[in-house]
Amino acid sequence: MSSNETIVKFSKVSFEWGANKTILNEADFSLRKGSKITLMGQNGAGKSTIFQLIMGKITPDSGAVNIANNLTVATARQVIPREELNLTVREFFEKCFTKKVYDIDPKIDEALEVTNLKIPHDRIIKSLSGGQQARLLLASALIQNPDLLLLDEPTNNLDKAGIDHLTKFIINYPKTCIVISHDADFLNSFTEGVLYLDIFSKKVEQYTGNYFTVVEEIKIRLERERMKNARLEKDISHRKEQANFFAQKGGHLRDVSSKMRKKIEELEEDIVELRREDKTIKNFNILCQKDIGGVLLKLDLVTIVKNHKFLEKKVNIELGKKDRLLLQGPNGIGKTTLLEKLASGYMKGEHTKEGLRIGYYRQDFSNLDFNETIHQALSKLTDGVDISEQSLRSHSAGFLIDAEILKTKIGSLSEGQKGLVAFAIISLQRPGLLILDEPTNHINFRHIPVIAKAINEFEGAIILVSHMPDFVEKIKIDEILDLGKFL
Repeated sequence: MSSNETIVKFSKVSFEWGANKTILNEADFSLRKGSKITLMGQNGAGKSTIFQLIMGKITPDSGAVNIANNLTVATARQVIPREELNLTVREFFEKCFTKKVYDIDPKIDEALEVTNLKIPHDRIIKSLSGGQQARLLLASALIQNPDLLLLDEPTNNLDKAGIDHLTKFIINYPKTCIVISHDADFLNSFTEGVLYLDIFSKKVEQYTGNYFTVVEEIKIRLERERMKNARLEKDISHRKEQANFFAQKGGHLRDVSSKMRKKIEELEEDIVELRREDKTIKNFNILCQKDIGGVLLKLDLVTIVKNHKFLEKKVNIELGKKDRLLLQGPNGIGKTTLLEKLASGYMKGEHTKEGLRIGYYRQDFSNLDFNETIHQALSKLTDGVDISEQSLRSHSAGFLIDAEILKTKIGSLSEGQKGLVAFAIISLQRPGLLILDEPTNHINFRHIPVIAKAINEFEGAIILVSHMPDFVEKIKIDEILDLGKFL
């Protein structure tokens, strides 16, 4: 349970990325010792920035971030930086400490056990699956045994067993924890309060209660604001009509009209700027490659990982147009590796139809050019069709990518925004085969039904990996290949 001791306090904190990217504007909130808190906000609102401010990686432009004396803070990042992928597991953990830790191996084993991960310490990180890397990130925070644990999308790439394991750990964690996640059920299992970062006001609102209670409270508040606005707008409209009528009469009635207009201005200031927090991406289509048919993909062999060894197994999978395959199996068995090989077209025991175009949603977005702007990436993918600048901007806006964000380099986007960019690209590619590796990772839960609908209506073939049962249920599946059955 939380105590009354405040360990983190933001006092009128303002922060900008660059000249025009305001993240926080005089934001206030405090965090009590022992509390378990959810940090909410739209993709790109700046949730990860708040973590960086707490960690001291960046400093506010104005205001103060006060951290209790000697408070130790550790964060489980969303992704492993590319420059660290060639490290061994041991080297990765050694980087967690500023001083050399002697006899670190037992500590590594203890942290890995908590995250339900069994891997050799000399294993190269890039050889690990997405789920194994997610567990490694979590373990790298836990090995530091911090007073304050910051978890940024910790359930991404975790299977059900991994999420259950993590949930129990957080519930039993005796210290303080802030979590960013789009998994509502996971959050509700431990949340005692919510910090809500409003992307439009740039303020942080603080709520008490479990996750579902707070979400409902915010929904009710939005409805109250909407109804208040409706009443005010009706009153303003009526007064404007009267003011115009009196102004035309002249004489002292013109003075009455002038006073009414001042009153109208006051009322207009009372209108609450309705939050567009509930804004979801627009419905979109993923058009299928034309003139493609027959067997698009034939798969005879798959490679699985068992006890850190690679084993080849025979399968008999054929995908024609409109066929959907769900690929299942525990973290680390080789699902992502299989999808990478299928997407590249180079794989023993696999044959793809010549000329087949593949739309590939990669869970780490490494098939996107991080040095390109979104505009440059989308401009290259018009399938030979002359798309006007206006059409391209309209297409982007449907994925909540406005004119300003269009100019941004992909590498500087939040993970959630990269996910939306990936779908904006795929929907311009006209693929014959969609390969989707955890397409709900990092995505705001409000967007997921829209994405599921677009995928389900796709007329081509689909190979899907997803740890989210609610999402999979929305998509018609014809065949399941469970790599776990080969263990």
